[in-house]
Amino acid sequence: MSDYAPDWVVPVMRAGYLSRAVVYAVVGGLALVAAIRGGEAEGTTDALAELQAHWWGTPLLWLIAAGLIAYLVWRLVDAALDLEAYGHGAKGVVARAGLVVTGVIHGAIGVAVAGVALRGADGGSGGTQTMTAKLMAMPFGPWLVGLVGLGTIGAGIYYAYKGISEKYKEHIRVTSTTQKLDPVLKFGCIAQGVVIGVIGVLICYAAVTADAQAAGGVGEALGKIRAAPYGWILLGVTAVGLMAFAVENAVEGLYRVIPRCDGPDVMTLARRAKLAAQGAL
Repeated sequence: MSDYAPDWVVPVMRAGYLSRAVVYAVVGGLALVAAIRGGEAEGTTDALAELQAHWWGTPLLWLIAAGLIAYLVWRLVDAALDLEAYGHGAKGVVARAGLVVTGVIHGAIGVAVAGVALRGADGGSGGTQTMTAKLMAMPFGPWLVGLVGLGTIGAGIYYAYKGISEKYKEHIRVTSTTQKLDPVLKFGCIAQGVVIGVIGVLICYAAVTADAQAAGGVGEALGKIRAAPYGWILLGVTAVGLMAFAVENAVEGLYRVIPRCDGPDVMTLARRAKLAAQGAL
């Protein structure tokens, strides 16, 4: 292992991705039930709160919370030590800043999940609305909210692009399992991009109308999809996509390659695809 990579980085990283996998599996599964049976799809916190109906629910919530905080730690260390070799140029700096942002977001979700484990669900998806209201109250608040919304839309576009361009392959080790699951990974990234993009649109609408209540998180985004023409079909497809994104996170948790840890010669899905295109396999 490289001197630049602490020994504990890999297990922390794997715990983080596997926790994200559980989160999106629960949210996607409940959204699929809502699409089939009718009713409203639930946001992240409310969906996870459903686990408390089972005797094993609260211990699992604590494990998920710990895992999401581990994901925060992994992203911060990844960005600080450049474990994935993004470099120090403008493109690398932007990529590493994105790691910090995604880490902080999931760390915040981890704290919220711990709160659910302690106190039960508070109801609603007020996290996004509360954040929006606080920004709205600041000087130039609507402009700040608008920037957050545009940034969120950009993140959604990035996830969709990651799926369409198959950029996710760059850090996934080649195994028989990862090769078989490749179409699922692609679909999952695209679906995640759609959901995040809708959240961004809701935040932008809140900025334009100066109404923090117009903003929303995953639950509101799924609700907007459900309200569209043929919405139950769209919600069902999105729900399956979120479950596919759960698979993508599980695959990353088990098979993700860290360049500063594993070295440059590991066979990834991206490298194999490149060699296959060159006829070198």
